[in-house]
Amino acid sequence: MQNIDGIDPAVPPSGTGCVECEQAQGWWVHLRRCAQCGHVGCCDTSPSQHATKHFAETGHRFVRSFEPGEQWFWDYEASDMFDEGPKLAPPQHHPREQTVPGPRERVPADWRDHIH
Repeated sequence: MQNIDGIDPAVPPSGTGCVECEQAQGWWVHLRRCAQCGHVGCCDTSPSQHATKHFAETGHRFVRSFEPGEQWFWDYEASDMFDEGPKLAPPQHHPREQTVPGPRERVPADWRDHIH
């Protein structure tokens, strides 16, 4: 696999959940991992859409799914998904026991009314 400018395979993820949602005691639907700096943010279906906000603030154009069983990348600049890219530093996804949406104790009963 050739190097891709904007992807740093050596950087580990920032944690097991969305950085900003964790700080605000919020919740998310799915997680995305910045392939340049490791920032874990919530997807565009989530109420706060922190992964896209991270791109807007930093210009880090590539994210990878941080969901078990998913290995795709998204390029924000090209608005394009690709299935193959460099293997990133572990872990490759959030803990399998972590709920989707999650974390369980913070997800409201009417969560579907809050998603995009």
